[in-house]
Amino acid sequence: MSGINKVILVGHLGKDPEVRHLEGNVSVASFPLATSETFNKDGRKVEQTEWHNIVMWRGLADVAAKYLQKGKLVYIEGKLRTRSYEDREGVKRYTTEIVAENFTMLGRKSDFESPGNGEKHNSGPGHSNDPASTPVDFNENKSDDLPF
Repeated sequence: MSGINKVILVGHLGKDPEVRHLEGNVSVASFPLATSETFNKDGRKVEQTEWHNIVMWRGLADVAAKYLQKGKLVYIEGKLRTRSYEDREGVKRYTTEIVAENFTMLGRKSDFESPGNGEKHNSGPGHSNDPASTPVDFNENKSDDLPF
């Protein structure tokens, strides 16, 4: 039996995407994403924020670099991935990331510079990785209760 590895997040960017270019001019963008939830504890409203490490590749990374900025609200679909690396002292460390497969920008149209036609960004099979042909999604989502 095979498993399912699917993550859906809606949150705000903690900082601008950091974009690197690897061998073969492959783009990779990474940024922290904050998700918040509110719950009642002893009759008081408590907000808990989680931070997620987001990674985007190729055309999706290029689009993210062009349109996403610190504080922007975004819907992301992707997969959970854990990888290991050695720190400066040679100690093996593990990190868990969300490898994004597509994203949709949320918020008011005035939040973005360029008009779009309502499709989401996707890096899956059968989709163009050319950022020029990847439209931007704008939702008229006027309310958000996240702390940014």
